[in-house]
Amino acid sequence: MRILALDVGDKYVGVAVSDPLCITAQAVKTFKRTNKKADIGEINALVKEYSPQKLIIGLPKNMNGTIGPQAEKVLEFGNLIKRHVDIEIEYWDERLTTISADRAMLEGDLSRRKRKQIVDKIAAVFILQGYLDYIKNKKEDDIQNE
Repeated sequence: MRILALDVGDKYVGVAVSDPLCITAQAVKTFKRTNKKADIGEINALVKEYSPQKLIIGLPKNMNGTIGPQAEKVLEFGNLIKRHVDIEIEYWDERLTTISADRAMLEGDLSRRKRKQIVDKIAAVFILQGYLDYIKNKKEDDIQNE
């Protein structure tokens, strides 16, 4: 089983995919958003290539947990995907993932230009890894509570 994750922005979408055992997340690509048809075409191609069972979309909630304008745009994009791509979609709270991705790249001593080119797909990795860790811990908790 694989899981695909998206970090959706106004201009770019970062993409990450899990390994088949759903233990680790790997960066795949960043694509530039051009129009709805092209965006859906990109996602369909990714679903065809990786055959994920689920799509995780980062939801940029406000720090107080509410849904703001950017999160509404992401939900709208998710609804567009639901209408055109046959895949289960789940949203994942992505607060601070871009900041974490930037911090990790700074620690890796990447140039500003290089960071700008890969920040979205690194943020997608953070989103997906957070989700993978959550489902792993949930399974462990379920086993312990039996």
